[in-house]
Amino acid sequence: MPLLRLSRPGLVSHAVSLALLGCALAVPVAHAAPASKKAAKKPVAAAAPAHKAAAKPAAKASAKVVAAKPAGKTRVAATVRGKPERLAAAKTVHRGGRIAATKVSVPARSLAAPVIAERLSYGQMAGLHSVTDPLDLESSVAFVMDQDTHEVLLSKNDQAVLPIASLTKLMTGLLISQARLPMDEMITITQDDVDTEKFSRSRLAVGTTLSRAEMLHLALMSSENRAAHALGRTYPGGLAHFVQLMNAKAQQLGMRDTRYVEPTGLSSSNQSSARDLALLVNVAHSDPLMREYTTSPGYEVAVGRRTLQFNNTNRLVKSDHWDIGLQKTGYISEAGRCLVMQAQVAGRKLIMVFLDSAGKFSRIADAERVRHWVEGMGPTASSGVSHRIRG
Repeated sequence: MPLLRLSRPGLVSHAVSLALLGCALAVPVAHAAPASKKAAKKPVAAAAPAHKAAAKPAAKASAKVVAAKPAGKTRVAATVRGKPERLAAAKTVHRGGRIAATKVSVPARSLAAPVIAERLSYGQMAGLHSVTDPLDLESSVAFVMDQDTHEVLLSKNDQAVLPIASLTKLMTGLLISQARLPMDEMITITQDDVDTEKFSRSRLAVGTTLSRAEMLHLALMSSENRAAHALGRTYPGGLAHFVQLMNAKAQQLGMRDTRYVEPTGLSSSNQSSARDLALLVNVAHSDPLMREYTTSPGYEVAVGRRTLQFNNTNRLVKSDHWDIGLQKTGYISEAGRCLVMQAQVAGRKLIMVFLDSAGKFSRIADAERVRHWVEGMGPTASSGVSHRIRG
């Protein structure tokens, strides 16, 4: 085959064309790179994690690309179930005017987890948070009553019936305390006590054996769900009978809006109103064991060769500004943050109920607002300064 030869003018023309073409290619790359660093990351990184994750069926991962600040790199946010695996992130490398993609192995546990919004509470869905009050409380339900005179100082949506979460344990504890059962009797946590409702964690592993007194202490102070369930399960007559007694006691106390289906509060079917809960707090406060266990700042239990330290779920019991006689906290997403207390403020014995508080610390802040408000009123405040809101 004859060789194609170029004449000297043709060679010059060809060289000039190649030079011009090189300049044309280099200029857009040089000028476009700074402006499109972020935009260039997405298409490069999108394919790499998917192929890497598919190659490891033992770990199911969903991944998305999140823009990163360093030039030429991307981060992959992934949710991984199963063993921690190494996912592939993409890295862009500039080589001779070309952009090439290489894979970088990243431990799955080091990747950022996606943010999942909390579910709305029953109170939020019912619009109870739209009701305002003069103290700007974050709880959609509030009730403050003088324990001695039964004067209502503050009422907000007090008849709304809502899930009460671990406030349920007040009734559980009251029944156990009043039953006069042997408090030194040993109770063992079984698989039946494991939470299959919310899949909550517990430091009391299956097989842990503690006395009834220790179980009750942990249930009331630290809101230990397995301990509370074990107390109901081992009650004479069994768990179903115990729940019947919980409802019977509620009716006996005049708690007409209250219903229990289990002894922990993990079920959203455990429901009550602020007024009903004030009745329960008043009765529970008369029990010395209930007062002691609910206000204990901390407690240690021996589990096998280990000693476990448990703390109160209400930090106000450690505060010098509070004189708390009885308290209980509660939380599940359907109920929001809940708090009930008996406390002495400005010389008055008060019962406070806060339900469906929106933020993690807002129920504590609401209690502080009420304390400052009552202190400003003084111990001889008349009923004329009380504020009532019907929701």
